[in-house]
Amino acid sequence: MAGVELRQLRYFVAVAEELNFGRAAERLLIAGPSLSQQIKVLERDLGVRLFDRDRRSVSLTPAGAALLPHTRALLERADDLRRRAGRLSGSRAVRVGYVNWLPPDLASRTAAVARVHVDAWVAPSHTQAARVADGSLDLAVCWVRTEDLERLGLRAELIGADRVHAVAKGPDTADVRASDTDVLIDDDVTAWASWNVYAEDVARSTGSRPVRISDGGVTGPAFFDHVRRGSRPVLNCPKGQTTSLPPDLVRREVVAPRIHWTWSLVRRADEDRDGVLAVVDALCHGVGDLGIHATGSWLPAGDPFASPE
Repeated sequence: MAGVELRQLRYFVAVAEELNFGRAAERLLIAGPSLSQQIKVLERDLGVRLFDRDRRSVSLTPAGAALLPHTRALLERADDLRRRAGRLSGSRAVRVGYVNWLPPDLASRTAAVARVHVDAWVAPSHTQAARVADGSLDLAVCWVRTEDLERLGLRAELIGADRVHAVAKGPDTADVRASDTDVLIDDDVTAWASWNVYAEDVARSTGSRPVRISDGGVTGPAFFDHVRRGSRPVLNCPKGQTTSLPPDLVRREVVAPRIHWTWSLVRRADEDRDGVLAVVDALCHGVGDLGIHATGSWLPAGDPFASPE
């Protein structure tokens, strides 16, 4: 037992709950072969086989089924210890950056586990992810792709999701197909790098028509001017739209497919500080899938939470 790690026990619980190594690896944000290898190491260290597996199915062995409730209880005690240590710790605050959205109950959910400082520098998603990678931030709420996580050495947990809608000239408020909408792509690749990547994928995958702009009008009053000048509904960017909808424009829900934008809580892959990990647990535990995997929903193929084909 001396070699058993809590991380491996979490892997065991995930596979036991999913009964599928691929889904468990996706949930844990690790590679499938790595997960399989860690389970084999755990079985070796425990001296028992936990799973029966072949090419078509995975099932718990009697030993695995007997150990599962004890493992869950052990992990709960470890999490409780981490929370208590966080309350006693005098270490520096956990630094959290964001783009334009944070969980509204962030302060109340993290108060018991760590001191949290929300960084005042609001920056684009790619900038905030890079700041986590270089240590300027401990955590950031932003939009990332799987390749960004791999390139920067980060891990992500789902913390929020927006259903992307369209804005149109009134009075018609009926649902609109994605292929009957426009999506704006701005020439400023510094400010709008993440949105542009996302928007281009939306256009390729859903048939929405890409419209090139150069005035930063992806959000704000300039966005509404684009809607007024065009003939089709325009997809609304959830990244920074804080301006209220003018009375001459209407919101229309997008269907076929229902388009989603995810918010990730990212941290460094090698992060091991209890305070940071406790904040991640406090903010992401019980979030669920927020509807992003419902029938008829769409995410970019590179989204870390997209279902495998």
